[in-house]
Amino acid sequence: MVGVAHWLGELKELDAADWSAYLNRHSGLPSPRANIELIAAAALTADPDTIEELLADGGEYTTACAAAAIGYRAADEEFERRARRLATDGRWRVREAVTIGLQLLGDSDLQTMVSLVRSWADDEDPLVQRAAAVAICEPRLLRTAEAARIAIDVCRRTTDHLLELSAQDRKAPAARTLRKSLGYCWSVAVAADPGAGLPVFAALDVGDPDVAWIVTQNRRKKRLSKLLDKPS
Repeated sequence: MVGVAHWLGELKELDAADWSAYLNRHSGLPSPRANIELIAAAALTADPDTIEELLADGGEYTTACAAAAIGYRAADEEFERRARRLATDGRWRVREAVTIGLQLLGDSDLQTMVSLVRSWADDEDPLVQRAAAVAICEPRLLRTAEAARIAIDVCRRTTDHLLELSAQDRKAPAARTLRKSLGYCWSVAVAADPGAGLPVFAALDVGDPDVAWIVTQNRRKKRLSKLLDKPS
């Protein structure tokens, strides 16, 4: 598999006007798996003019690349606002690309990324909440107890927001998407710091059907099941 470094070198040779055609040619679509490494390279490389060119193209893959680049630049207030909007895009690849960009920001500036996801976790839109949880629940970012604690807190808060929704609102696509992501995010956060995470996870109210589903899905993840199976 070709890595991010390869695509970085390729993209640096392109003019902004040539990006859309190049990205579409190497997107990997319409196969089930898009070229994620190229999206990451685009996020790291695209300047503001290139981002605008990609958004103007309007295609799903080029928009995803632009969304990742905007997420990567979200330390800037204007880019942060745009990243929030794109986190609610109707195309799942575009939404996912925002989280890729935020995670890349976290690689270089974890404190800024943490500040963003804390804010996003309390956004009124479940899709923005979902982006916060997915962005921080990335194992490579959770190498310290502080980072793991924040991931656990974001999972708790976004789960609480799901619980605050009415039964009817929980059936909406945005809420279902948040629930689906929480079905694995908890396992990542808890595995990063079991001492802090397991008590919070154990305290979840499984009397609620959505929480029960979230708990069941996470317990099935190997990273968490091996912790739960350890003798006390």
